[in-house]
Amino acid sequence: MKLIQTVVVKQVLTETGKDKLLTNYETKKFQLQKESDQLKFEMKKQEKMKKFPPELLKKQFEKEIMVRNEKIKLLDFHIEQLHILPIGSELKESEHEALVDVNVGDSWDDFIVEKTIVVKDGIVVEIRER
Repeated sequence: MKLIQTVVVKQVLTETGKDKLLTNYETKKFQLQKESDQLKFEMKKQEKMKKFPPELLKKQFEKEIMVRNEKIKLLDFHIEQLHILPIGSELKESEHEALVDVNVGDSWDDFIVEKTIVVKDGIVVEIRER
């Protein structure tokens, strides 16, 4: 019989990994800022066309702009935390589902143990069972 089990993937922070994460965060932040600016521009354009009630229009656009600003704040927090973290720290990257074979006579305790895959610079360096 096969069971589905959750496996945690952790990334060991290296200089290369830190630089990649920082670049990724900065790229996402830049994209969100561009989207926010585009929404502001679009809001002004729609206000001039006067097709929709101005209060409703402004409320909807401001809501979308606020969502992006919150995401930017979160990215700023991640960037700040990344600068604080020492090299060698383990960051939870993702969770995946794995198929596990269970046979009659197997120890159940072996299957309920949390499994973790540790990756360093794209290479699996350790598989833990706790």
